Amino acid sequence: MSKKLVLIDGNSIIYRAFFALPLLNNDKGVYTNAVYGFTTMLLKILEDEKPTHMLVAFDAGKTTFRHQTYQEYKGGRQKTPPELSEQFPVLKELLDAFHIPHYQLDQYEADDIIGTLSKKGNEENWDVTVISGDKDLLQLVSDNVTVNLTKKGISDVDSYTPAFMMEKMEINPEQIIDLKALMGDSSDNVPGVPGVGQKTATKLIKQYKTIEEVYAHIDEISGKKLKENLANHKKDAFMSKELVTINCDSPIEVTVHDITYDGYEQSKVSAIFKDLGFQSLLNKLAGESDEAAETAELSAIDYSIVNEINPDMFTGNEAIVVEMLSDNYHQAPIEGIGIVNEENNYFIPTDIAVQSEIFKEWAEDSLKKKYVFDAKKTLVALLNHDIKVNGIVFDMLLASYLLNPAENHHDIPAIGHRMGHTAILFDEEVYGKGAKIKVPEQEKVANHVVRKTSLLFQVKEKMEDELKQNEQYELLKELEMPLALILGEMEHTGVQVDIRRLEDMGAELKQRLAEIENEVYTLAGETFNLNSPKQLGPVLFEKLGLPVIKKTKTGYSTAADVLEQLRDEHEIIPKLLLYRQLGKLQSTYVEGLLKVVDQDTHKIHTRFNQALTQTGRLSSIDPNLQNIPIRLEEGRKIRQAFVPAKEDWIMFAADYSQIELRVLAHIAKDDKLIDAFQHDTDIHTQTAMEVFHTGKDVITANMRRHAKAVNFGIVYGISDYGLSQSLGITRKEAQQFIDRYLESYPGVKNYMEEIVQDAKHKGFVTTLMNRRRYLPDITSRNFNKRSFAERTAMNTPIQGSAADIIKKAMIDLHQTLIDENLEARMLLQVHDELILEAPKEEVEKLKEIVPATMEHTVELDVPLRVEYQYGKSWFDAK
Repeated sequence: MSKKLVLIDGNSIIYRAFFALPLLNNDKGVYTNAVYGFTTMLLKILEDEKPTHMLVAFDAGKTTFRHQTYQEYKGGRQKTPPELSEQFPVLKELLDAFHIPHYQLDQYEADDIIGTLSKKGNEENWDVTVISGDKDLLQLVSDNVTVNLTKKGISDVDSYTPAFMMEKMEINPEQIIDLKALMGDSSDNVPGVPGVGQKTATKLIKQYKTIEEVYAHIDEISGKKLKENLANHKKDAFMSKELVTINCDSPIEVTVHDITYDGYEQSKVSAIFKDLGFQSLLNKLAGESDEAAETAELSAIDYSIVNEINPDMFTGNEAIVVEMLSDNYHQAPIEGIGIVNEENNYFIPTDIAVQSEIFKEWAEDSLKKKYVFDAKKTLVALLNHDIKVNGIVFDMLLASYLLNPAENHHDIPAIGHRMGHTAILFDEEVYGKGAKIKVPEQEKVANHVVRKTSLLFQVKEKMEDELKQNEQYELLKELEMPLALILGEMEHTGVQVDIRRLEDMGAELKQRLAEIENEVYTLAGETFNLNSPKQLGPVLFEKLGLPVIKKTKTGYSTAADVLEQLRDEHEIIPKLLLYRQLGKLQSTYVEGLLKVVDQDTHKIHTRFNQALTQTGRLSSIDPNLQNIPIRLEEGRKIRQAFVPAKEDWIMFAADYSQIELRVLAHIAKDDKLIDAFQHDTDIHTQTAMEVFHTGKDVITANMRRHAKAVNFGIVYGISDYGLSQSLGITRKEAQQFIDRYLESYPGVKNYMEEIVQDAKHKGFVTTLMNRRRYLPDITSRNFNKRSFAERTAMNTPIQGSAADIIKKAMIDLHQTLIDENLEARMLLQVHDELILEAPKEEVEKLKEIVPATMEHTVELDVPLRVEYQYGKSWFDAK
């Protein structure tokens, strides 16, 4: 038998997979557990059976020809869960990717399709394997037809041959019909004969062979009740036999010769695995690929190592990858540059590239289109060699970030793997990891870099198409990419630091820490290591007798939350808390900043991470300048060390006032909120009046503080618990505040309800500029996961839109500074705030153009407001 036919009962297997696996979904919120289970079984089937012909059969609908015989057939079945229903089209899409035929036929069941094709395969003397969880299909077993029946879940199967059936069930395949006719089938609502279970039915069929013979010898059957039931339900028995008999001559439009299976294209399957979030199956697929073929693919790429650059190398449509082995591109050297276009693949050693006038001319030509992996990194790395890249039209990193905001890995190999390019090696496979990083011989580096550049060149259009489908292409081209280049210039410029001032602060903090240490020793009556919980615990909870809040495996907990609860119990506690805060300032900010200051220029070059947060906010690393503590006076003073780079210049700070509440008013279309902002009413006072049902004259500072907490709490999706913690009130009181707020602002309440429903329908929410955040847990059965996703659905459009507005303001302001021919330049972005440095004589102009530009960067239903200050340092400007 040279032909191998595999027939899969699609409905049966996907149902079993759904109930065997916990509810899973991908980053777009699409349920995938049933498809995942089906796919794991499918991969095993392909490996074990190696079919030449194959088909997955599905039921076409609720009614079949059997309903004409018995209207109640399959009646009483529970409705298919919607979480499963929506996976059927996904499964069919996956089967298409595998090139596996699938089929359904109106008025017929999957069993009938399988029965018809297995009969034909049997007649052709082919080797046929049927896979199902339905015992009805055992009637198809023959010398050529094996039925693999799933037992528990989907991974455990029994292979039924005629011999195995006789051994296990003591009957022949064709007798399954008679067995089921007597015992019925509750899952399909097939009545059978009451009181006849599998044991009795088997005994009768073993003795009489068929139900016709059972009824021919009914007088011989012992057992009064059994005989009575058989007699009274003869009609049901014969009708049941008709219902369970598979129609092996169904009018299907496919033949066994139509359903050939020639294998699948790994790239297509990888692409759908990536889309569904099947990372483990993606890894398995990559692992199964032939190593020799993969090695050949890795080495087969045709490229040149360039020793001399000539203008003919460039077509004006190039992908470029600047290879560096450290994330900190302000300091790391360039290991080489990959250039790929329609005609050739090149690797250019660093010294040849940066010393070439031809390369510099090409790089700086804005008419020469360039696709890059990370525009900011590319710009800064080459600026360090006095080459300013122009003409960047695509950024792979930012495109991947917009398409997959929840992904943690956006390097070229990871993006390649998600898009089905499994032969791209990860950087650590080439260079090693951590301390083991070593640059291999040039040939290996060149091969790796060119392969990455080639992948970038190949996927550019596909990624752009996906962005266009998501209506995010403008977000990439008009917001994220222009901003990346501005951030690159800001990073390259850096921020000047007064090292002497920072060192003086360090000395002051050390002295203050020593003073607090002595005060703690006096209160404790002994000396000990304040930074050791093992030594601090016994002092607090044994010697001073403070109440024990929490214990750990090694003793008493002295964590910050524990000390906060003990703040009013003893005067030693506030001193310990202050000691810790000042200690962190000293180590993280004073000593930490001194470590990263460039010793020649006295500047700090932070890196803005543009592809990290799911809300679209920028973050800052090496060092993090967005996180300098400002609640403590000592923390605020650290900003005194940030000064202009030139004499007679000033620092100028501008920040949006209550931007997120203004965005909320616009998105929610709440009349009261809109009116308040249009008339410049103090929004916290107004909310206090609404929440406390009182007049403006009665509102106290504390009432306004509570209202402010509710206002901003709503923006961040705060719960009654969260609000109770921040205000020090009961959960009941906090919930009353929230309820009164939502009564007062019905537009906000409607927005919250509608955005959650919309997120459940789409699986994601969007900002005003179409940034997406996928919410896979929005329909989770787990209450905590679902609640968090619902709060995220409410606050992401607000936070994300505010982030988008600030980004656009940066682009607009950058252009305004150029148009006005000013020397002023942006240095930092800290959430809602922009920091500039400028000559003193430009201050009056900045006071005019900065707020005007920022306030009109977008038009909302409410006005945007910008406040500004300036001074000799960042501290003075705030």
